Amino acid sequence: MTEKEMEQMTDEELIDCLRDGDNRVADYLCEKYKNLVRKEANSMFILGADHEDLIQEGMIGLFKAMNHYDAGRDASFYTFAKLCISRQLYTAIQTSNRQKNIPLNNYISISGGVKEDDGETEDLNKMVCPMGQNPEESLIDKENARILERRIEEELSDFEKKVLDLRLTGMGSKEISKVLGREQKATENALNRLKNKIRKIMSKEDA
Repeated sequence: MTEKEMEQMTDEELIDCLRDGDNRVADYLCEKYKNLVRKEANSMFILGADHEDLIQEGMIGLFKAMNHYDAGRDASFYTFAKLCISRQLYTAIQTSNRQKNIPLNNYISISGGVKEDDGETEDLNKMVCPMGQNPEESLIDKENARILERRIEEELSDFEKKVLDLRLTGMGSKEISKVLGREQKATENALNRLKNKIRKIMSKEDA
């Protein structure tokens, strides 16, 4: 089968051909979805990890999507592949534990610029920094940032930490729920809890 013929086929039809033994389809899908892998890897880069390592992990996630996609059970292949890639990236970062060493002042925002399902968007910089100050002015040095990060780390549950990590990449509650395999309501509740905990920590810092 030529590349031109593959371009005329749906992803679902391509997956069927792949499972019939046409290995050229895998190369074609890798090329087709390489930008998706890069996009997801870039969004996870804030959590720490070598960029090339993330690209490789993302490709592993894409291969898993090819192997496990079920047209009768799952949504479109694109949606399923995006989920598999995100899960693979986050699992790899968790395994390396590199995200634990990121200074708080590298955290962009809880919302990551994404509008939440209920319309709420809250900037972590506004929670961490007093009104009228930017992050550099408020967090005087890296040591202060590390102390603050450690206090937040101590207050959050494991699930809340995972939700916060993924929120910082720009994911909304629906995406976070899919990556973590939890109900969306549980994710939204965790977001609310962690925001309240961070507010309390900041209130103590200002006292």
